[in-house]
Formats: sequence, structure tokens, C-alpha cells
Amino acid sequence: MSQPMTDSLLIELFTEELPPKALARLGDAFAQGLTDGLRARDLLEAGASVTPFATPRRLAALVTGVRRGAPDREQREKVLPVSVALDANGAPTAPLGKKLAALAKSVGVAEIDWQTLERASDGKAEALFYRYTARGATLADGLQAALDEALGKLPIPKLMSYQRPDGTTVHFVRPAHSLIALFGAEIVPVSVLGLAASNVTQGHRFLSAGSIEIPHAAEYATLLENKGRVVASYADRRERIRTALLKAAGADQVVMPDALLDEVNSLVEWPVVYPCHFEEAFLAVPQECLILTMQTNQKYFALTDAAGHLRNRFLIVSNLATETPESIITGNERVVRPRLADAKFFFDQDRKKTLASRVAQLGNVVYHNKIGSQLDRVQRLQQIAGHIADAMNAHGVAVDKAAAMRGAELAKADLLTDMVGEFPELQGTMGTYYARHDDEADEVALACSEHYRPRFAGDALPEGAVSTAVALADKLETLVGIWGIGLQPTGEKDPFALRRHALGILRMLIERPLAVPLDTLLALTEQAFAGIAAVKPAREAITDFLFDRVRGYLKDKGYTTNEVEAVVSLRPQQLHDVLGRMEAVRTFAALPEAEALAAANKRITNILRKTDEAIGTVDTALFQEDAEGALHAAIERVRPGVEAAFAGGDFTGALRDLAQLRDAVDRFFNDVMVMAEDARLRANRLALLATLHTLANRVADISKLAA
Repeated sequence: MSQPMTDSLLIELFTEELPPKALARLGDAFAQGLTDGLRARDLLEAGASVTPFATPRRLAALVTGVRRGAPDREQREKVLPVSVALDANGAPTAPLGKKLAALAKSVGVAEIDWQTLERASDGKAEALFYRYTARGATLADGLQAALDEALGKLPIPKLMSYQRPDGTTVHFVRPAHSLIALFGAEIVPVSVLGLAASNVTQGHRFLSAGSIEIPHAAEYATLLENKGRVVASYADRRERIRTALLKAAGADQVVMPDALLDEVNSLVEWPVVYPCHFEEAFLAVPQECLILTMQTNQKYFALTDAAGHLRNRFLIVSNLATETPESIITGNERVVRPRLADAKFFFDQDRKKTLASRVAQLGNVVYHNKIGSQLDRVQRLQQIAGHIADAMNAHGVAVDKAAAMRGAELAKADLLTDMVGEFPELQGTMGTYYARHDDEADEVALACSEHYRPRFAGDALPEGAVSTAVALADKLETLVGIWGIGLQPTGEKDPFALRRHALGILRMLIERPLAVPLDTLLALTEQAFAGIAAVKPAREAITDFLFDRVRGYLKDKGYTTNEVEAVVSLRPQQLHDVLGRMEAVRTFAALPEAEALAAANKRITNILRKTDEAIGTVDTALFQEDAEGALHAAIERVRPGVEAAFAGGDFTGALRDLAQLRDAVDRFFNDVMVMAEDARLRANRLALLATLHTLANRVADISKLAA
């Protein structure tokens, strides 16, 4: 029977337990690197595909459409310029002889007759070329190179060294025990990490008996599951776990963060879900503490009822299937009990001291050596939050200033509690629990946790006005202070998350919305750093940074670059209405008059930018052309409506009224020479254009819409 020219290729590297948090990346990188290496050597058909496999003890890939050998290729290689290869009489030179000898060795022929070379231009001068047929790589050679490259590029968190039985030292993420390389049913003679390829692997450490022979590459996953009790596919195994958790939860909800699901998936080869319980008395502890304890320390899945309240049962994902799981269940219940008891102990101990009594101790906690302790920071937060509360009240947002300052005072106090010391992820959350226990006002208690919002892209904003004031103070203090000591973001580095803080500030102003000017907020924050020599004023640079974030924010909402620039280029300090401006610009751009007015406004902008003359007021007595008077009359006719619409926040109406000016503007530029020789006429016409420019750009710089 003739051997197939294409078939499936299976590669499996069987190892000791791989790092669970890196397994998914390792599996994908191994499969991708292997495929890339085979494709680079022309060993894959056009429709080839790869299926990655990754379990705690193996990295594998099944590649379809693999060729037995790469096809031969016709090659044309430049040898030497004719001026170097041949002498004046047309005879071959010594350099040509050396070049041909080296070339013959590289392509695997005995010798190359120089008279068979092709003579042609290389684009610059005449040269000699050699045409030959390059033999395609064999699968064994190509796979060996692809394997070496794939393993060399794996995102290994930390290499370890170990010795093979023959005494050789190997460096890899974990000790490797066997290698499968199957092309269909044939073993491909390759080796890596001191292992020669075979068609034998191992199944589940406890549920599988003996070695498993893989007769054909395509049977790998099925055989491993049926005989080896291993679900080889990372994605399939993850989905089985998710489905089993939901089934076991019944009417309850599973607390199932992706990171936990991925980590558990990377710890088991044959997942089985079992229900467990803990004593109801532990439910007196804040559920965030219990959930984090179960997730972090034990990799358990907590359950809540439909209202989100924690249940006293949880789910475990075991690597063992048994008809008598009682010992597994009781063992896990016994293990989690002291963890929950620790959480209860921390909670009880922390409540023996009020948050307010801990504030003074923040003086012993360094915030940054150039700008003081956490206590210094809290005092700045109080000052900033109080000023922000005043500004919010002045701009129509009612907020209790005393509550805002109290929230800022207590916001960081839970950093000194035992619970946050054990679980830093709970900072803020515990502050709210402890503040309520201390009978603080609920808006003050909420500010302890909500002032951290938004913590990440898409996170919820703080709900109440007090929380918002403290959240703004917290992010502004970080941004101005850290930037002021020269630690602004550079390239991809942003160790103090200033980009995230900036976006949080902008989202609160835009989405809440808050009619508090941005420059006012920055000025208030700078006042809090007065007297700290290390903090240099950087308001202009910070403002630029913030408006760059505004650009990104608006583009993420689907606005075009031109639409964004039309609004952002004006650097509006009142960001609460920026979305209204954006919608108005989009509506205006769809009007038939928009293109001509945008082009005219761009022309006006350029004219005004280039003039050095002082811009005065318009004198109608100096009009000489009818078009001047017509434009002035049109401006005065639409001005009341534009200004009233703008003042009322009707930005779409303001821009729509401006569209009425198109004919007058077109006529003006057709009939009037702006830069007249008469200085008085020129100055008056510039003043008329400046009046139009100011009116037209109240909402946005419409010149940015011009192509």
C-alpha cells in the first residue's frame, strides 16, 4: 500500500505537573509555534489546521494537512556581478571560482559550470545568476527544526534544570518524560529534551492503568479520554467544569471568576464536581472575606442564592472520579474550616478598634518618600474632597461637605486591619463594613469602598455624591502628586496606574455627569500640595494627558477621529456635556451645508492664525461690498438662537442654526478680498471673520470636519 503524502500530525510532550497559571499560554504557544515552524518550511497544505491540547501533565497539538515532505522549489540566486566574475577577456576569475565552490556545497552538487550561469541585469549592473532546484525539506527534518523553535519560544515563567537517566542536564519548565511524534500511523524520528519520539503516552495518574499506545494521530483525543481518563483539550475541559458547576449548583448561583476557572482547569485532567458545606455560623463574617478565602487558599467555588447572599455550601473540582466521594468531601470540608475560622478571627479582632482610631497610625505607613506618609495623603484627601464638595454644590450637585471630608479621613484606615493585611484585595470593602460597625453615616461608610471605583475598564462608578467627591479626590491626588514628582507614564510603563486614574476622573465627570470644570479640579488639587517642594506644578502637561484620554474614550464609543477632534481641540473644561457636543457634531456633519461650512471655517481659521494684526470690533460703516453686509446681517440674525441653544445645552440646535449661514459665507468668500491693501478695510473684514469664527466654534471646531 502506498504511503499517503499528507496526513495528520500529532505531537505530545508528556511532563511533570506544569505551572497552572501558565498552562493555557504554554499550550497555545506550543501549538502555534509548531504550526508556524511547519508552515515556514512549506510542510502544510493551504487548508491545514491545528488543535491545541494542554493538561496539567502534557502539551500537545494535532495538525491536519501536513505534508510528508515539502515540494521542490525552483531557485534563482545571484552569484557575482559580471565585472567581478569575468576578466577583460571574458574568462572566469578566482573570486568566481571560490563563489561557485561554496555555492555547490550549499546546494548539494559536485560542481557548477560557470558557462551554465544566466547573465542578466540585477537592476543596477549586469550579473551572473545560478538556477537550480532546491529539494524540499523532509517531514523529519522540518519537524525537528519546528519543534526546537517552538520549545525555544515558549513563554516559560521560570526554567528548571534536571538530569536525564543518562546523566545529561536538561533545562525546561518541568521534567519531560516522553515524546509522541506521529504522522498518521508513522512515528517521525525526532527528539527533544533528550527524548526520542514514540507513539506511547500515559493517561490519568490514578484512573488509568499502564501506558497507552496511540495507533494513529487522529485517534489521540478519543483514546486518551476513553482509555486514559484524560480530557486533553483545555477548552473542552474548561467547558465541562463550567457545565458541571452550574448543574451541581441547582437553583443557586456559582461565584465563578474566569481566573479561578482557568486555574482549576489547569489542575485537573478528569474533572469531577462535588458539593461541600461549612457551618452556618461563619455566615456572620462578611461574605467577601469567605469567598476570597475559599477562592484564594483552596480553589473552591462559592455559591450564593438568587439575591447574591452567600450560602453555606460550596463546590470543589476534584481530579478523582469515585462512587464513594465521602472522604473527598469531608476532607475538603475539614480543610476549609480553619481558613474560615481565621477570617472570622480577623473580623472579630478588627472590630475591637474603630477605623477613626487607626487613622493616626497611617503616619507610620510610607506612601511615597517624596510626598510623605499615608497620613499626609489622607490629610490632602480631606482638603481636596472638601473643596470638591464646595465646587459640586456650586454647580448644582448637592453633597454633604462634612461627610465627604469624613469619608476621605477614613478611606485608607482599613489598610491597617488584619483582614486587609491577609487579603489586600479587600481594602475598601472592609472599610465599609467596619465604618458601619462604628455607626458612621452610611454615605461615609460607602465612600470607604466606592472611592476606589472605577478600579478597571468598565467598572461601575461610585454611586453617591459623597463617594464621588472622595473618589475624585483620591484619583486627582494620585495623578497630580505622582506626576509632580516626575513619575508620569512613559511608553508602556505606568507603575502608579495614572492612565486608569485619569480615565476614572473623566468617566465620573462625563457619565455621572458633573458640571465641575476640569481646570478647577486640578487647581484645587494643586493647592493641597502647596509647600511640598518635590511636587512641581504640571497642570498643562496633566491637562494634555487627560484630553488624550478623552480622545481614546470617545473613539471607543464609536466617534470618528474628525468628530472627536472637532470637540476635543477646543479643550472644553466642562466635560459633563462632551457627549452632547459629540452627538451635535455628528448630526451637523450629516447636514447638506456641513461640508461647505466646515471648509469655510477651516479657511477662516488659517486666515486668523496667519495674521499678526489685532482683531477689533466690526464697523458696519466700513462695508464696501454687499456680501460683507449680508454676512454681518446673517450672523446677527442667527446669533440669538445659537447662543440661547448653547446656553440651554441644545448643542444640536446651535449647530443647526449655524447651517443657515452657508449662503452668506459662500457669497462673502466669492465677492470679498479679505486681505485688502487698505488697512482699515482689512482689519474690519478680519473682525467680521473673527466674529463668525467665535460663533461657529462655540460647540465644536467644525473646521476639523473638513476633509
